[in-house]
Amino acid sequence: MVTGDLSAVRENYARGGLAESDLAADPMTMFARWYDDAVAAGLYEPNAMVVATATPEGVPSARFVLLKGFDDQGFVFYTNQTSRKGRELAANPSVALLFPWHPLERQVRVDGAAEELGRDAVAAYFAVRPRGSQLGAWASHQSSEVAGRVELEARYEQVERRFEGQDVPVPDEWGGYRVRPEAVEFWQGRPGRMHDRLVYRRADDGWTTHRLAP
Repeated sequence: MVTGDLSAVRENYARGGLAESDLAADPMTMFARWYDDAVAAGLYEPNAMVVATATPEGVPSARFVLLKGFDDQGFVFYTNQTSRKGRELAANPSVALLFPWHPLERQVRVDGAAEELGRDAVAAYFAVRPRGSQLGAWASHQSSEVAGRVELEARYEQVERRFEGQDVPVPDEWGGYRVRPEAVEFWQGRPGRMHDRLVYRRADDGWTTHRLAP
């Protein structure tokens, strides 16, 4: 039987704090500040985020996805819409995002709802993807079962021949989402596990902010 005692594995967070006076007027401006900090710190793929979805019955699933844009309206990512996450979002648009910026002793949590992007926006982004990624989107029916690696590679070679010498169009099953936030929490590690947790919640006239106990 394999066991592992991790009770002594811990870090003492002491890089800094987060006060109410540090907050921007809205969460997206605050997110932009922290994202810039993550980029400046040289974090590997600072736009990597955990996307958590659930079935209508509340069965959850989570995976890493790359954030591909953000603005005042929310957070944007792209995926195969017949994948598990795509099917779950079609049935239940509630979604949670997590940005785990461990080297900065920070994380950002987002609760919101996902809405599909228009096909023009999807096509515009797909056009700037590397060609290999475009071909992969055709070759891989995400989340479907395959017999093995050989099958995947054969599909890729077939698609490569199909589109040789021409632009790769957007697959019908490939799309994008914007997550419109209802709550955005900024978490900063502190010594003694007395972490700072400040959350924005959407209100009729904008946003309210609250401190949460760690």
